[in-house]
Amino acid sequence: MEGGGSTTPFYRGTTTLATNPASAANGAQKGDREAAVDAEIAQVNKLPAHSSYAIHRMKVLNKLRHLLSIKRTTSQDEELELLFASLSI
Repeated sequence: MEGGGSTTPFYRGTTTLATNPASAANGAQKGDREAAVDAEIAQVNKLPAHSSYAIHRMKVLNKLRHLLSIKRTTSQDEELELLFASLSI
């Protein structure tokens, strides 16, 4: 039985995410997190495109990237922390 994955590669580009200039410490941490997510995406892109692990991991990494790029609510901040903790990055 063959999986239903796409033959298109995962997102390989870079994005610039908005930063909050009001908090330099949070900005530095946010930059570190963005770099960690980008590095993890680079690692996942080396995996086979049809890998269910890689597909799931990319979904989680894209969710992390999204949460990093928006102004978050408290619940979204908590979700972001949980995602980082579960990925160990």
